[in-house]
Amino acid sequence: MSKQNSILGRHKKLEKNITLLAAGTLAVVAIGGLVEIAPLFWIDNTIEKVDGMRPYTPLEQAGRDIYIREGCYTCHSQMIRPFRDEVERYGHYSLAAESMYDHPFQWGSKRTGPDLARVGGRYSDDWHVQHLKNPQSVVPQSIMPQYSFLAETDLKVADPAANMRALQMVGVPYTDEQIEMAEEDLRGQADEAGDAKGIEGRYPKSQTRDYDGNPARLTELDALIAYLQMLGTLVDVNKAAAQEELAEEKGR
Repeated sequence: MSKQNSILGRHKKLEKNITLLAAGTLAVVAIGGLVEIAPLFWIDNTIEKVDGMRPYTPLEQAGRDIYIREGCYTCHSQMIRPFRDEVERYGHYSLAAESMYDHPFQWGSKRTGPDLARVGGRYSDDWHVQHLKNPQSVVPQSIMPQYSFLAETDLKVADPAANMRALQMVGVPYTDEQIEMAEEDLRGQADEAGDAKGIEGRYPKSQTRDYDGNPARLTELDALIAYLQMLGTLVDVNKAAAQEELAEEKGR
């Protein structure tokens, strides 16, 4: 009993002394943080790479920049959680590797509109054109604003090669050839007569065509639709999920 009283007495002393309490809290947090962070210094990558994942094409990256600029991420997440209702509605749950080249990533909890992690190929280009110009024409109950101005705005990327070099510096594995061909690939991917074979050689599963229905112009709408049509199409998710599970088992 006296031992218990002694422990309680020391604990009360700690609670009443703000300096001791702060020092104790700092020590506990530091130890916990060290236990969690230290192992990361001994592994090459915290994300297991999966087959099929690649960096964005210059056109897709331009479309992604427009997506962020227009605040699309404030209503649409790109994060399908591993819950039955989400998987049934949106498709296979999101894998960490699918966002490994995102700066910034588009995972999130805010979802006014549907999740877009696997929207690629789900609708036609014409559907996207109509949806972006006048969302209510295809989804009457939609509260999404109209983005018809994208179809009238020429795509202007000051220096796509410089953008790719900057991304390369933070870990996106762009090759020298991809950077050298950035301007040509940016315009060629949205051109029916573009070098589809060459672009696909540099970016597997890329799609070369006119996206906005106006082949005479390269618009911001071309870029945004190119980005949306790519989402969720690169990785065989069932195979990749099996790879991740196997890697986790080996790491235990």
